[in-house]
Amino acid sequence: MQILVLNGVNLDVIGRRDPALYGGLSLNELERRVYEWAHALDISARCRQSNSEGEFIEWIHDAYADVDALIVNPGAWSHYSYAIRDALELLQVPVVEVHLSNITEREEWRRTSVIADVVSHRVIGKGPEGYREALEFLAGKTSVE
Repeated sequence: MQILVLNGVNLDVIGRRDPALYGGLSLNELERRVYEWAHALDISARCRQSNSEGEFIEWIHDAYADVDALIVNPGAWSHYSYAIRDALELLQVPVVEVHLSNITEREEWRRTSVIADVVSHRVIGKGPEGYREALEFLAGKTSVE
């Protein structure tokens, strides 16, 4: 099983952002954990991060024929990027939306995710462990199908 993990805008600087909200890890440390968790589940993960919305969308397009599932944390794009939503909507594989912080308890503008209705599952506010939950969900989801 091949899972693509896409992290969006400003996630490359999570190690410098409020650790109470984002978990205190750098993106490199987070990706290392994702690879370890995937290995323990006997699945393969590939992590990518971009601050360019167009590049992020291209990676989603590439995933149409390339992966078995997708974990996506678009960052702030979650709240307004209908272009990312439209790209995700076309995927025929399970997609899990992950947010390190609990967006439902933050600023009003963060409480809405325009991708929520096109994903299979959401993991919100569990810090870096949310990625492990997403991987576990996808590993179970695949074995059920």
